[in-house]
Amino acid sequence: MTRTQLSVNVNKYALLRNARGHNTPDLLTAVDTCLRAGAHGITVHPRRDERHIQKADVPILARHLADHWPGVELNVECEDHPEILEVVHAVRPAQCTLVPVTPGEITSDHGWRLPEEGERLAPVIAALRADGIRVSLFADVTADFTAFAQVGAHRVELYTGPYAWAWGTPEQADARADMWRAAIQAGACGLGLNAGHDLDRHNLAGLLGLPGLLEVSIGHAQICRALEVGTRQSVQELLAALGHAV
Repeated sequence: MTRTQLSVNVNKYALLRNARGHNTPDLLTAVDTCLRAGAHGITVHPRRDERHIQKADVPILARHLADHWPGVELNVECEDHPEILEVVHAVRPAQCTLVPVTPGEITSDHGWRLPEEGERLAPVIAALRADGIRVSLFADVTADFTAFAQVGAHRVELYTGPYAWAWGTPEQADARADMWRAAIQAGACGLGLNAGHDLDRHNLAGLLGLPGLLEVSIGHAQICRALEVGTRQSVQELLAALGHAV
């Protein structure tokens, strides 16, 4: 059985570095530690307001991975704004995850509204595909996945916020069932499946066996745990939760 891959979101290492204005912690060292611990990929979220990683970090990180970790996938999660897409096209990561961004938001909190936003997204997706970049679209579990396939996406990333918040509550079973229905529907439309948002070493247990789940992206929970046990152990705990030997 193929295990779900873990892509570690390293934004918060950059955020801590940015708060001081120097190069501590060193982002590339953090990336190396995550990958030595067994992570399968790295995710970053460049935004116009640079509240996470900085745009200038992305090509540096991409070159570092190409030189020192060939075969490790870089996933750039971003909005469909030309300023950010220019960076994506220059870097040509393995995957670009497009997310709807609201100015001033703390974090992404909903998926794309399709087919309503399809006319806007279709040329963006076509251009990314032309550069050999796999395209994933952020999606709610209630999405019309037929529309996501029709607009040209290779994958969807299920927004797991509601699932994660329901973990350990009376709503847990229903939220898990919603994930299953969405996964089956996405697969029936020919879409690959990713998932992310507020996943951690505990609630990953509920996603084991989720049909077609290829990759999870985890950042906030990972670095929060790293403050307690270190980066290496925090990554390996997530891998273990996904069923990987560590």
